[in-house]
Amino acid sequence: MRLFSSKKGAEATVGREILAAEKAFRRGITSLLDLIAPSAMQIESTHVQVSGKYARTFFVLTYPRFLSSNWISPLINLDQPMDISMFIYPMETDIVMKKLRDKVGQIQAQISMNQDKGTVRDPMLETAYQDVEELRDRLQQGTERYFRFALYYTIYANDLKSLDKISANVESLLSSKLIVTKRAILQAEQGFNSTLPLGSDELAVMSNMNTGPLSTTFPFISAEVTSNDGILYGINRHNNSLVLFDRFQMENANSVVFAKSGAGKSYGVKLEILRSMMIGTDVIAIDPENEYKHLAEAVGGSFLNVSLNSNSRINPFDLPKGIEGEQPEDILRSAVINLMGLMGLMLGKLDPTEEAIMDRALWETYAAHDILPTSDFTGKEIPTMQDLVSVLAGIEGADSLAQRLGKYVTGTFAGIFNQSTNINMSNQLVVFSVRDLEDSLRPIAIYVILQYIWNEVRSTLKKRILVIDEAWWMMQHEDSARFLFGLVKRARKYYLGVTTITQDVSDFLASPYGKPVVTNSSIQMLLKQSPASIDVVAQTFFLTEGEKYLLLESEVGEGIFFAGLKHAAIRIVASYTEDQIITTDPKQRLEIEKAKQQLEEEGG
Repeated sequence: MRLFSSKKGAEATVGREILAAEKAFRRGITSLLDLIAPSAMQIESTHVQVSGKYARTFFVLTYPRFLSSNWISPLINLDQPMDISMFIYPMETDIVMKKLRDKVGQIQAQISMNQDKGTVRDPMLETAYQDVEELRDRLQQGTERYFRFALYYTIYANDLKSLDKISANVESLLSSKLIVTKRAILQAEQGFNSTLPLGSDELAVMSNMNTGPLSTTFPFISAEVTSNDGILYGINRHNNSLVLFDRFQMENANSVVFAKSGAGKSYGVKLEILRSMMIGTDVIAIDPENEYKHLAEAVGGSFLNVSLNSNSRINPFDLPKGIEGEQPEDILRSAVINLMGLMGLMLGKLDPTEEAIMDRALWETYAAHDILPTSDFTGKEIPTMQDLVSVLAGIEGADSLAQRLGKYVTGTFAGIFNQSTNINMSNQLVVFSVRDLEDSLRPIAIYVILQYIWNEVRSTLKKRILVIDEAWWMMQHEDSARFLFGLVKRARKYYLGVTTITQDVSDFLASPYGKPVVTNSSIQMLLKQSPASIDVVAQTFFLTEGEKYLLLESEVGEGIFFAGLKHAAIRIVASYTEDQIITTDPKQRLEIEKAKQQLEEEGG
């Protein structure tokens, strides 16, 4: 018997030693709690500091009588790091009904006392009486239920000053909706714990709500920028939904794209071109850097190089085909007005005398080819720049104009604007390249090309997109800026959407026609911006501080997409095949060209 007891005691001792050793061993092992726990935590009266981050918790104290749907959306979509917790406690209907019955009795007694005293009626008491009675009816019918609801949110910042600023903004945001919030003073730790994903309500600051108001707090909401038709522009960064839009279903089909160099603006526009062509839209592009050449080759489009050494020519004196109800006099007058704008670009600012002489010379140039306001000029030979110089040479006082215009006829820039038009616009994608033009000629060439395109657009009604890359070139001169604005303003009537792209935002918006171009564009896309231009962009598009920060810190192909009154953060995405066609990365383009050359050699 003693031997047995001794043996049993020895086993117990060994067991305790093993447990003690195992406990000591486990203390030395890193657990999941060790991994997720903060390195340090400091608790103050109004905030807590966790691993270098400052955090402050708020609770909602009172709500207005009416809550609109999605009133919590501005808080959830606020571009600030934030944790939000909701606690919903259902209450027994019979208990609530008893409390409401007592409340009705109190209100009725108060109303009766006021009537006996002869005091003026109290609308607040009468409204409360009606609300309680209506709620009692719905609870009794089972169409409503009653709850206790608590809403807390914790905001974070890198320093105390930023935390105070964000706190003030959030308080102002909710107070504008008559929602009263309070800071968890002297309960900073309990507030912080209440917004952790632990399901622990340590603040216990609740409000009474029935089903209707409670449904307005549904948290899974975010900015939606989508429609049932159109093409995919990208992914909504708020909720990973698709940004789908048909620009031709907006008030107008125009769009503007602003971004710094290398931010992906041409990439995004080429992706839009490719997808628009899949649904039958014709596209015309003005390309200043040959970025659209590979795209044109891939889809079988036309790539027209407009330069001094190119065979592609456009005659500025071409007349548009008349549309229904348009008189020959109106067509000719419009052509002369546009040519006067072109002369301002080619010769510089004309004084009133020179303007009068040039106007007379243009009319006489057309008249010399039997093109008159009172006659049908269909099939007549169109004059060229050489004919205008000849007319100017015969007008007294026009010698200076003829000499200055001579460089475009027989001088350095001869040929490009002095021959008959020989290009074809029948392809679904037509790209005009102006890369090989001198800088001084580029605005002039773009003006002439746009005028030719506009004549084609007016003559044949068709769903088209016109892309003007690096449009700031046109904003440098008043005549070309005015022409671009007129084009954007009138495009809707001819089923045309104008896409204006620029990286030099300051120069574009500095023009008196820059902002009107933006306001006449239903779709705007802002990609990564430079610090030098962000203030101008923010002022033009009424951006918040969070949206400014987003544009400064965005990756390539990320930014903000505006469609009418809606806007959301966007990320442009392309498939592998689309990426190979539209990429503008020089390294990637070189690899594609090498692979293509290798395939050709192997095939040969």
